[in-house]
Amino acid sequence: MNEVSWQASFDDLGRPLAATTFVIVDLETTGGSPGLNAITEIGAQKVCGGQVIGEFQTLVNPGVPLPPFITVLTGITEAMLLPAPKIEEVFPQLLEFLGNESETVLVAHNAPFDIGFLRAAATALGYNFPKYQVLDTVKIARQVLTKDEVRNYKLETLSQFFRTDTAPTHRALDDVRATVSVFHGLIERLGSFGIFTLEELKEFSNRITKAQAAKKHLAANIPASPGVYIFKDAKGDPLYVGTSKNLKSRVRTYFTAGETRKRIREMIQITERIDCIITPTALEAQVRELRLIQGAQPRYNRRSRNPERVAWIKLTDETFPRLVISKGAPVDPAGVIGPIAGGAAIESAIAAIHEYLPIRQCKPKITEKSIKTAPPCILFEINKCGAPCIGHQSIASYNDLISKYQNLLEVDFRTMHDFSNSKMAELSLLEKFEEAIEVRDRYSYLLRAAARIERLNSIAKIPELIVAKPAGDYWEFASIKYGRLAATNISTPTTSAASAIESLELIAEQVLNNGFLQQVNYEEVELILNYLESEGVRLVKVEGEYSYALFGPNSQAARISNYDFAIA
Repeated sequence: MNEVSWQASFDDLGRPLAATTFVIVDLETTGGSPGLNAITEIGAQKVCGGQVIGEFQTLVNPGVPLPPFITVLTGITEAMLLPAPKIEEVFPQLLEFLGNESETVLVAHNAPFDIGFLRAAATALGYNFPKYQVLDTVKIARQVLTKDEVRNYKLETLSQFFRTDTAPTHRALDDVRATVSVFHGLIERLGSFGIFTLEELKEFSNRITKAQAAKKHLAANIPASPGVYIFKDAKGDPLYVGTSKNLKSRVRTYFTAGETRKRIREMIQITERIDCIITPTALEAQVRELRLIQGAQPRYNRRSRNPERVAWIKLTDETFPRLVISKGAPVDPAGVIGPIAGGAAIESAIAAIHEYLPIRQCKPKITEKSIKTAPPCILFEINKCGAPCIGHQSIASYNDLISKYQNLLEVDFRTMHDFSNSKMAELSLLEKFEEAIEVRDRYSYLLRAAARIERLNSIAKIPELIVAKPAGDYWEFASIKYGRLAATNISTPTTSAASAIESLELIAEQVLNNGFLQQVNYEEVELILNYLESEGVRLVKVEGEYSYALFGPNSQAARISNYDFAIA
């Protein structure tokens, strides 16, 4: 019998990455929400076998005003967008460039953002967006690069790591070119994992480890209730603490292919048991999780391990107060900004205040004796300080300045908002974008920290606050005292809402008023605030006053909520 030779087809072997057509895309937009915000620029490159075979770039007239923050971030101005084509003119050309869904694989850095905007645009224009396979360079980088190699997975960081010819600039085509180089670098890394086809890459992303398979039984008897779960090692020491509304469902995900975090997979290898704490409500579970992390310091938890590292900006207690950095929440929140983390963020926030108000910056204490001999500093000469150090500014005049500062934080932040926006707009018109970015960053750091203290103090000053929230056919209740969760409870088929509230007050922890955040960590207060602002929450009892200033920092934060400061 003659032997018949057989050769595998490409379908049998898989689709080689080197022979696959990829289109790398990047968008610039007016904000972060697909469907609400609009596309302002599209960039794309078509590559195959490591070679660029096509390029697409266009500005897009969004049909709406361009926010100043976006101009500062990207350098794109309304004047540049005015003559640009609208999305309905551009989209058919883009679809033609992208090609057939059976041939093209889309690639983007943080793909859900870019692909989300493309799908939203397709829907708005009446197109059926093709069902492209999509690869996310962020996800791939997390799988093949360690934290020892890169501190994070932002495009700028990966661009530096792979030494790309083009650096990302928040312009679509530059970012596409950088992403192409990063993508090629990641494909080379995938080769060391034995990944050479598109099918192998997908399988690589979806496989579970031997440890996940071997220890899956640890999740077998977890209850389907709200609460806290604790992964522990052979000694019984906590490795990781988490929380969920459904413990059974959440814990099982750690033993599936969806869990791709290297640290967590490493943790599973040394996990010997999983303990659970059942709680009446999801809120109590979240608070318990926070307290356990801060108390036990599990090595695989990163969040909330070192809350003491944040700082606060406050006024000194002297005749001519100045701004200083303080560790630990001040007992009196008046004139305080924070919490704020990171030296650059703190210094930027302080600089924003000094730019707006000439509060003195010199450190020596001002006395009647020092006034007679102290020389004025350069800030006086450039009109950035009234020079109380030499008696040039009276106590009454300086107190008016401090009152303006406190009014800014506690009553009306609009003047600061308008001042910073005007400066950014002025610098942008002069094409001094780097200086405009510095103004934006200083203002954003200040605004965030000022809004945080306002929110924190809104409930940290209240002796008792009881709230209710619908929980299916029943109600859940929470007692909060001076910002600390004192207890939670739920009504049941055999327990009325009235009796549940009565029981809540009986079991609630006693919390003393020792000063602002002296009996609770700020992270717990922020967690409770998010709960209070969630849908369906109702006030049952307020002992004290629960309010925000009409034009305070939070009112201004809401005005710019669509802009992502972290993107820069």
